[in-house]
Amino acid sequence: MMLRTGRQDPVKILRDIARSLFIASLLALLLQGCTVPWSRPWEVPQPARPPSRPPAPQAKSPAPGSAPATRPPAKPAVESGQVIEEDIRDKRPGPQAKLREPEPPRPSLSRQAPPIQAPPQSLSVPETKLPGRPPVPEEGPLTAKIDPKTPPQRAASLRLTEEGKKLLAAGDPAKAVSRLEKGIAVDSTNPYGYYYLAQAHFALGRYQESLNFLDVAESRFSGDSYWLSEVYTLRGENHRALGDLDRADFTYTQALRLNPGNRLAAEGLSRVQAGNQAPIR
Repeated sequence: MMLRTGRQDPVKILRDIARSLFIASLLALLLQGCTVPWSRPWEVPQPARPPSRPPAPQAKSPAPGSAPATRPPAKPAVESGQVIEEDIRDKRPGPQAKLREPEPPRPSLSRQAPPIQAPPQSLSVPETKLPGRPPVPEEGPLTAKIDPKTPPQRAASLRLTEEGKKLLAAGDPAKAVSRLEKGIAVDSTNPYGYYYLAQAHFALGRYQESLNFLDVAESRFSGDSYWLSEVYTLRGENHRALGDLDRADFTYTQALRLNPGNRLAAEGLSRVQAGNQAPIR
């Protein structure tokens, strides 16, 4: 485009310049449209998608009868070109560490000693220790045991027991049983009443009742070797009358251990050992 020489209108000059610039920008846009694809301003640009990976091939099952395929050994994983190494620490004791002496083994509490079992006792009569000296026989009346300190119930029971004892000596065991039972009813802790009541039942031929009263008398005479020897002697007489010679032998022996001077127990033991079943006096 040629500009005219001479004096021209400035407005016209500016208008020509603007037209030239518009034509130049239009040509530049046309040239740019040939290389870059045209984008629509109203469309929202979509984010770029990562390229899709091809599907992993599936392992084929081996045909029947064929040997299974062996896999190659896996290689150690390497991350970003650096091999992971184990942190090996030196566990050796330092110069100041002291060696500890081994502790002695402690006894296990779970292993306990077996319980000690008592030896079986023969028959039903417990063993009794021998006295240091032979006991002194009591030949006086039972009323001699009554003193000012004796309780009234015990004193009354001893008097009734002494009356039953005299009835036994007179040969009347039935009346003796009645009198002795009253003595026990007054004082049930009187051991003499049970012993003479057992003697009255023995005289009446009631051997099992006599043994029952002797059991009570034995528990009441605890620690008295003389009267315990008398209880075992009368028990032996009952067993011999019942025909149980083994128990009779044992109880006679127990009576002699407590009182070696027990004449009735010695005679009963000799009769049992000789097998003599003579009638009991």
